[in-house]
Amino acid sequence: MTATAGRTAEFRPLWSHPLAMTLLGIVAALVAAPVVNLFWIALQGDTELWPHLAAHVIPPAALNTVLLLAGVAMICMVAGVGTAWTVTAYEFPGRGIVLWLLPLPLAFPIYIVAYVYADLLGGLGPVQSGLRALFGWTSAADYWFPNVRSLGGAILIMGFALCPYVYLAARAMFQTQSLSLIETARSLGATPFRLAIDIALPMARPAIAAGVSLAMLETLNDVGASEYLGVQTLTLSIFTTWLNRSSLPGASQIACLMLFGVAALIALERYGRRRQGFTGFDARPGQWQRIPVPNRRGWLALAACLAPVLLGFMVPFVHLAYQAIERGLLVGFDASLVRHVWTTLWLASCATVLIIVLGFAAAFALRLVRRPVAAACFFVAGLGYALPSTVLALGLLSPLVAIDEAINAAARGLAGRQVGLLLAGSSAAIVCAYVIRFLSISTGFAQAGLARISTELDDAARIAGTHPAGVTRSIHLPLLRPALWGAALLVFVDCLKELPATLLLRPLNVETLSTYIYQFATRGNFEEGSLAALLIVLVGIVPVIWMVRHAEDMLPTPIRE
Repeated sequence: MTATAGRTAEFRPLWSHPLAMTLLGIVAALVAAPVVNLFWIALQGDTELWPHLAAHVIPPAALNTVLLLAGVAMICMVAGVGTAWTVTAYEFPGRGIVLWLLPLPLAFPIYIVAYVYADLLGGLGPVQSGLRALFGWTSAADYWFPNVRSLGGAILIMGFALCPYVYLAARAMFQTQSLSLIETARSLGATPFRLAIDIALPMARPAIAAGVSLAMLETLNDVGASEYLGVQTLTLSIFTTWLNRSSLPGASQIACLMLFGVAALIALERYGRRRQGFTGFDARPGQWQRIPVPNRRGWLALAACLAPVLLGFMVPFVHLAYQAIERGLLVGFDASLVRHVWTTLWLASCATVLIIVLGFAAAFALRLVRRPVAAACFFVAGLGYALPSTVLALGLLSPLVAIDEAINAAARGLAGRQVGLLLAGSSAAIVCAYVIRFLSISTGFAQAGLARISTELDDAARIAGTHPAGVTRSIHLPLLRPALWGAALLVFVDCLKELPATLLLRPLNVETLSTYIYQFATRGNFEEGSLAALLIVLVGIVPVIWMVRHAEDMLPTPIRE
């Protein structure tokens, strides 16, 4: 009976689920609209500015972007894969603590890390001041010091801030690799180095490729750090062409070029996962026995694992806390900060609710329809994260204005007066940008959660006469509660940290914590925004802890000898 029900559901025609298909179509159109509009604006061209952009702006910006992406990817792979392999394969002092510390840099927005290091390592910062006092140097001409406001500085800062993306992906794959294969290799005399090179890394390659691509997409999305560190990237060129040169077509043309780069990144990530079928989860329960590391080498392993935590989390956090205390920000803080905190929480909460509802509704609809066209719509709905926020804001503005004009035309016809820019001129534009960009997190969690629930349960409930809404309420939602909370936490914190889209789409006199910090940074006194930066980081730690606990809970039970 179950098999018959499954076939019935599989071959059910599309028109039997009009609401589900309509929902999937709307969500896909929501994500696709900014991209289509972006290409439309770019086709209009800017004959006066384009020659200047093509000759003097795009070539250096493209070169900087490529070098920045390559450098960040290299650091992320070395630091992320190296630490993931060390904590998975070896037993050393402090390993349990390191497991909790390694993902913590994810709590920091990249631009805040860049502000901190530019402050610490600049000519007037404590590091160079201390060196001058120690060695008796009187000016910067008396010694050489690496310039943090450079491409090299940006690569190091972003690399260590983003390496947890690769660490989490690689560790998850190392944890679930074949126990039998590892033990067989060990019994044949394979050293830990050969285990890593010949077995663990090739099997983890798809996960590593996915983690690296995420880190590179985050790098492409950045505006605040690259602007502060003086690195002219394509994203920053879009930002300055739109705002400083007032050329929307010129900015759109650069954005289209960058989208081709994003498409290449996605293709590279897919290429890395092309042999995913070769990786497998060992059905045999158990963890592979970690190799004890002698004392001195054990402390070296601990130091190697603590290095990215120190650079990506500890140093920025301690500096922010010190600045907040020294400047009395905890006592006599800016009263307007309360209003900005409320605005930030309100926008993030609204966006989170919409994203969770839309994402899980789209996943439910796909599960109900089970047809290629529905899968295609669902795929498009998950592409928003690949759109850098600057590009997204650029492409979103015209559709929002068009909707506002339609509303005003209707209002004039009905009431004889306009209602103004309800979407493009309000915070709704920011929420809309958040929804499009972070919808993929919700759809990803929902799809993964639903994959664990057999479709036979749905079919059995439908045969028993339960309506699809009843199936969702009584079966799906209770089983998906952990995935719902996980997605909501990640989305909420990503919305708190988001800077470029908020900066470009916010109405006048509307500030969030991220734009509040950005304003201090552009005026050269970032330290005054330390308290706001700490608030973002402290909230961001919550989902990081959730991810660590979730990852450890997924571990199989250790084998008892």
